[in-house]
Amino acid sequence: MPSSPHPDPVSAQRRRGFWLRTLHQWHWISAALCLVGMLLFAATGVTLNHAAKIEAAPQVDNRALQLPEPLLRTLADAAQEGTTPLPPALAAWLEQALDVPVGARVAEWSPEEAYVSMPSPGADAWLSIDRQTGAVEYERTDRGWVSYFNDLHKGRNAGPAWGWFIDVFAIACLVFCITGLFLLHLHARQRRMTWPLVGLGLVVPLLLALLFIH
Repeated sequence: MPSSPHPDPVSAQRRRGFWLRTLHQWHWISAALCLVGMLLFAATGVTLNHAAKIEAAPQVDNRALQLPEPLLRTLADAAQEGTTPLPPALAAWLEQALDVPVGARVAEWSPEEAYVSMPSPGADAWLSIDRQTGAVEYERTDRGWVSYFNDLHKGRNAGPAWGWFIDVFAIACLVFCITGLFLLHLHARQRRMTWPLVGLGLVVPLLLALLFIH
C-alpha cells in the first residue's frame, strides 16, 4: 500500500511566513491610519465618562442687527411657512455682518420670522429674523474645547465629512484588531498567556455588564 503523504515542512513554513508578512503589513498600515483617531477617541472616552465632573463656563455671544431695506423686501418673496434656505443675498449679507458661516442652512419660516438653527461641535447657535421689521438677533453659546472634542467623538453636529472620517477610522480599527487577532494566533505557541489574556479581555466586561448594569 502506498504510504500516506506527509505535510511538507518547507511548504508549511513558507505559508506561515507569507501570512506573517501579509498580516504584519496590514497591521502596521491600519495602526498608522487609526493612531491619532484612536488617541482622540480614547481621551474623549474618559472625558465623556466624567462629563459631570468636568466644569465648563459657557461663553454666550449675543448680537443684534438691522437688515437693509432691499434685503427686508426679499423676505416678502420668501416662503410663508416650511423649511427652505435663506435667499442667497440675505445669507451672504449675514455671513459678512456676523462673520459666521450661514451658507445654505435651512431656515424655519413662519409669517412672523425666519429662524435658523446653527449648532456645531461644542457650541449651539441660532439666528432669528423678524419679517416685519428686519430685526436680526444672533446668539452663540460656546461650551469650550472639552465639549468640542466630546461632540467630535459622538459625531454631533460635525457634518457629513466628519461622519465619513469616523466610518473610515472604524474600518481601520477593525482591520487593526482582526489582523492583531490572527497574529496572536500565529504566535500563541510561543506565548502561553495569549489566550488567557484574550479571554480575560472578554470575561471582565461581560461580568461587569451582567453584574453591575441594570
